[in-house]
Amino acid sequence: MTRKPTHPGNVFLEDVLKPLHITITDAAHMLGVSRKALSEFVNEKAALSPEMAIRIAKATNTSVESWMNMQQKLTLWEAEQHTPTNVIPFPIKKEADSLALQL
Repeated sequence: MTRKPTHPGNVFLEDVLKPLHITITDAAHMLGVSRKALSEFVNEKAALSPEMAIRIAKATNTSVESWMNMQQKLTLWEAEQHTPTNVIPFPIKKEADSLALQL
C-alpha cells in the first residue's frame, strides 16, 4: 500500500500561505472566496474544486493542472481504500483481446 497523498489544502497552507505570512482571512479576500470555504480547504475538510484550483493557480502563478493533479491523486487513493469486492470481470472474447493489444 502506498502512502496517502498530501491534501492540496495542506500544500497551499504550508508552501504558499505560511512562507508569505498570509492569513486565511487575507488569502480568502485575495482569492475572492469566503473565509469558510478557504478554511475548510486548507484544513482538509473539503476537496479542491476546479474553481478554487483556477483561483489558486492565478494567484500563485502556477498551473491549474498541478493543483488538480494533487486532488486527483488523493481522491483516487481514498477510493482505492474501499475497493469493491463484488465486481465480476466482463468476459473477453479473443477478437477483443487482439484489438486491446493493438491499442
